[in-house]
Amino acid sequence: MQKEVKPTGKTALVIGGGPAGLMAAEVLAQAGVAVQLFDAMPSVGRKFLLAGKGGLNLTHSEPAELFATRFGTRQAQVGPWLQDLGAAQLRDWAKELGVDTFVGSSGRVFPTDMKSAPLLRAWLHRLRVAGVQFHMRHRWVGLEANTWRFDTPKGPVQATADAVVLALGGGSWARLGSDGAWVPLLQAAGVPVVPLLPANCGFDVAGWTEHFSSRFAGQPFKTVALSFTNAAGESFRRQGEFVATASGIEGSLVYAASALVRDEIALNGSATVYLDLLPALSAERVLAEVAHPRGTRSLSSHLKSRLGLEGIKAGILHELLDKASFQNPAALAAAIKSLPIRLVATRPIDEAISSAGGVAFEALNADLMLEPLPGVFAAGEMLDWEAPTGGYLLTASMASGQRAGQGVLRFLGL
Repeated sequence: MQKEVKPTGKTALVIGGGPAGLMAAEVLAQAGVAVQLFDAMPSVGRKFLLAGKGGLNLTHSEPAELFATRFGTRQAQVGPWLQDLGAAQLRDWAKELGVDTFVGSSGRVFPTDMKSAPLLRAWLHRLRVAGVQFHMRHRWVGLEANTWRFDTPKGPVQATADAVVLALGGGSWARLGSDGAWVPLLQAAGVPVVPLLPANCGFDVAGWTEHFSSRFAGQPFKTVALSFTNAAGESFRRQGEFVATASGIEGSLVYAASALVRDEIALNGSATVYLDLLPALSAERVLAEVAHPRGTRSLSSHLKSRLGLEGIKAGILHELLDKASFQNPAALAAAIKSLPIRLVATRPIDEAISSAGGVAFEALNADLMLEPLPGVFAAGEMLDWEAPTGGYLLTASMASGQRAGQGVLRFLGL
């Protein structure tokens, strides 16, 4: 049962109804602030619900000190949020809403029923009971002095408050509300914004042949390893899975390397990743099997019987190697263990799982208040940070919403 909260007489607007905005609204409402939440979409939490379609990955169970390293160059900024609302606290929060969680084999944390809708329903019920008022189909279109203007199906609406939290999302999944339309509005108000870029994204290759694309697009590379080293010497290598697309590659293993690869393409026009098709076998073992006499068998049959190479793994060798390499056991074995794939472009930002860039941290104080706009706070994916998939993005978004909400309370002297 929620405890009764004494109204403070203070008011706040929360603009954006994703996890960061909802968490900010919760912090404020529970402190007695009268909260009005505005969102451009017909309902809140639309990206949150989509994330739960395959099982809501709420957070990750790895140790807090390792968890904090997943935010790269923004660890110093994100780390303090996670001290207040990290993985353990987030699981406790879900339990208070009646949703138990479990740790999967990969260390990822999910609701026991794997669904996001029950958690969101319980959360919205708590917020409504706390007095949060929701205004759907209200798109923020401008700010004049302390007056916030919205477009609605019924015409323009204006609102004012003692403080405002912006949680407008990044630039991916525009159909769910994260369209980056807020960027020019904040820039016009003097807030520096780093250009939005795709994160956890797929890439286009220099060009699949029609034969490879038509035969293998949509098929997974299973139990492979991907490695990449950028011009600055930063390295990535991990084992996992990804998928061939009609124009390139995407999937969890590719997403994990995407920040390094994306930045390398931006700097040099392309990036070459290396694919180990048989990470469980040493290079020496692969060479021995490739060089083993095959008698009358075809090379394809030989590779299948000796190394289990078939399907898309065999297909990509034929796609990327010339005939001379196939006739040279050493060259073929080397390619099986380290096949170069040249990537030339990221996929469009609206296809990405998330986005990088956003409100520059130089424009924010430790409470996430915008220095050019006193009393206005920002949270979530609209800030200039990024995270890999695995529960990190959702956890930090919610933690930033809590930090912004707490910042509002301090600003209001509560």
